[in-house]
Amino acid sequence: MRFSLSLAYLFSYNLLQFYGHTWIFTNMTARFLSFGEDAQAGTFYFVGVMMGACQLLSLLELFHIADGFEECRLFPRFMQVMERNVLLFLLISLEEFQSKPVVCVQFYLWNILGLLRYPHELFCLIGTPYFKMLWVHQTLSIPVYLLSAVTEGISILHMLPYLSESEGMDSVRLKVPASIFIYSPYILMGWLLLLVLGSSLTVLLLLKERKEDLESWNKKLKKD
Repeated sequence: MRFSLSLAYLFSYNLLQFYGHTWIFTNMTARFLSFGEDAQAGTFYFVGVMMGACQLLSLLELFHIADGFEECRLFPRFMQVMERNVLLFLLISLEEFQSKPVVCVQFYLWNILGLLRYPHELFCLIGTPYFKMLWVHQTLSIPVYLLSAVTEGISILHMLPYLSESEGMDSVRLKVPASIFIYSPYILMGWLLLLVLGSSLTVLLLLKERKEDLESWNKKLKKD
């Protein structure tokens, strides 16, 4: 009974994420086809709430792995989830940053990753996924994630000059609830360094995971 409840929960979660990312991708594409490049400026306004909901829900995936509901390496998933949530809620949510073209590119890459991942997870829950779907998921997710990490770095670099020019490097601070003043350009540069190191390690782990999964599949095919 416990297994059935866990299966139903994971299926519902992945299906909800799949619907969410499909809705975002469809709306962004429809607006781009209708308005061309002018649609970029309104990307956050039209799909930002849904994107925020999907990214907040993705935090549950860390608990899925920690609790043993999902068999996956924790570090790569942790990096992917935290990268998106930190960037979305600390940078992209700023009004001055929402209309930048890089936001549209970033949302597209995040949604492509979601559309590669969640259908694969659904097939894994209800049965054995097709080899082509497994190969596509394991192969395309890596370069798309790498592009996403590069775009995240570009977003941070775009924000640094804005902070420097608008407030001055000696006066820009973020006030947090605990009344602690944090030097925001330093935080962004530190996060950029962490992003480079973390995404590099994540790519190596994803490549290793891909090799193991495909080898396991090939062994299974030989036995059959």
